[in-house]
Amino acid sequence: MPKFNVLAKATDMSTGFKDFFDTIGLTGGGLVTKGAAAVIAVIALRMMFQAARSPKDGLRQGGMGVGVLFVALVLALYGNDLFSTVTNAKG
Repeated sequence: MPKFNVLAKATDMSTGFKDFFDTIGLTGGGLVTKGAAAVIAVIALRMMFQAARSPKDGLRQGGMGVGVLFVALVLALYGNDLFSTVTNAKG
């Protein structure tokens, strides 16, 4: 009889969303920063698509879109750490 490898351990999800968000490592604040980053990324993509329509200012608008997309990426990756320093201030 072949021996099966266990790829993932069983997880108790009896308390609902709290267990789910704990497994993916997100808190309420983390969801807000991911949501804000997603909205900013959509705005950046819209800016870049509109830049293709404008031949005169296309390069400037496209560069601004790339910059905004970079800000969204940094916010998605490090937003939780950035905002935790503000909310957990010791004084």
